[in-house]
Amino acid sequence: MDFHYAHYMLTEGWKEKKKEEDQSPFSPSKEAYRQRLKEVFGMNRSRILAFSNKPPAPLPLATPNLEAVSLPKRIRRVPQTAERILDCPGLINDYYLNLLDWGKGNVLAIALENTVYLWDASTHTTLELVTVSDDEGPVTSVSWAPDCRHIAIGLDNSKIQVWDSTASRKVRTLREGHQARIGSLAWNRNILTTGSADSRIINNDLRVRSHIVETYRGHRHEVCGLKWSPSGRYLASGGNDNLVHIWDRSMASFNSATQWLHRIQDHTAAVKALAWCPFQSNMLASGGGMNDQCIKFWNINTGACLNSVNTGSQVSALIWSNNERELLSSHGLPDNNLILWKYPSMVQMAELTGHTSRVLFMSQSPDGLAVASAGDETLRIWNVFGNPDQATPKKEVTHEPFAHVSRIR
Repeated sequence: MDFHYAHYMLTEGWKEKKKEEDQSPFSPSKEAYRQRLKEVFGMNRSRILAFSNKPPAPLPLATPNLEAVSLPKRIRRVPQTAERILDCPGLINDYYLNLLDWGKGNVLAIALENTVYLWDASTHTTLELVTVSDDEGPVTSVSWAPDCRHIAIGLDNSKIQVWDSTASRKVRTLREGHQARIGSLAWNRNILTTGSADSRIINNDLRVRSHIVETYRGHRHEVCGLKWSPSGRYLASGGNDNLVHIWDRSMASFNSATQWLHRIQDHTAAVKALAWCPFQSNMLASGGGMNDQCIKFWNINTGACLNSVNTGSQVSALIWSNNERELLSSHGLPDNNLILWKYPSMVQMAELTGHTSRVLFMSQSPDGLAVASAGDETLRIWNVFGNPDQATPKKEVTHEPFAHVSRIR
C-alpha cells in the first residue's frame, strides 16, 4: 500500500535496519516510537502489500436455466450428389432459351425440341402435354401460371400457346405482338410477360381479347431473362445486348411504350440469370455470360451496384434460398457446375458437380428445398436447400427413365 517505502525496504532499507540492530543496543524509546508510528498511520510496515478491506465473499453458483442457454446452431450439410437423374434427349443446347420450370403444383415442365413433358415430382410419373409442328417449333420457353394449372409455351415462330395441364387442352394462342422467337416468359398474376428475339417485351392480359396492355422497348437484341419482383410492381429484364432493365409497372401507360426505371450497363456479356432477393425487396441479383462471369447485386431504388463477384464461369441462372441467406448459381463453360454461396460474404459453401457440359436451366421446387438443373441432355434434382437436421446426403440415384414415354429415356 506504500510502494515508495516498499521499494526502499526491498533495496536498501533492510540493510541499514539490520546494521542498526547489530551495532546498537536495544533502546526502549526507539521501540516505543515505532509502535506509535504504527498506531498513527494504521499500517503494518512489515508487510509490503495488504488488503485495505476483506475481499468480497464469492457469490453462490446459481442453478443454470436450461431454457435460456443458447445452443450452437447446427451446421447444415449440403448433399454433393444429385438425388435423381433423368435422361432428356433432345434438350436444346441454347443459352438464351428457358426450357425448364417447376410449378407450384410440384409438377416440372421441360421442353425437348418440339415436345413439352410434365413430370410429377410427387408420383414420379410423366405426361406428354403437347408436340407442336415443325413450322411452329421448336419450343423455346415454358412457364407455369400461378394457378398451378395453366402453362405458357413460347415458340420459335413468335407465337405463345396457353395450355390447361389438367385437361391437356390448349385454351389460347397469342399471335400478335412479336416477330421472332419467344425465349423468355414470366407471370405476374393474370399478366403474362413475353420476351422475344425481336428485343421487345410485352405484357399480355389473358382476361381480355386485346391482350397487349404494355410494351417495353429498351433492349437492342434478344430478351433472354425476365423476372417479376414478389410485389408484382417491378420487372427485371436481361438481354443479349449485355443490358439489364428495371421497369416500374406503376409508371406504365396503357398500350404504350414505357420508359425504364434503370438501365444497367455494367455486365460485359448477355444477362439471362436474374433473381429478386426474398429478404430484401429492393435488391436484385444478376449474372453475366461467358465474357462477364460475374454475379452482381443491385439496389433498384438507386440503381447502384452493391457488390460484384467473379465466378470464373458463365452464369446461366440464380436462385435465392427462402430459409437462409444463401444464393445458388448455375454455370456453363468452363466449370459446368452449381455453386452455393453464403450471402453477403459470398463465400462458397458447396460445389455441386455431375453435369458433363454447361448447365443451361435451373428451377426451384415449390417448397423451396430442392432445385432442378438441366444440361447435357440430363435433368438432375438436388436437395441443396434441404432441412438443417439432415446429417448425411442421400446416395446418388442411377439414371431413371421417364415412365411410358418413348422420347425421354
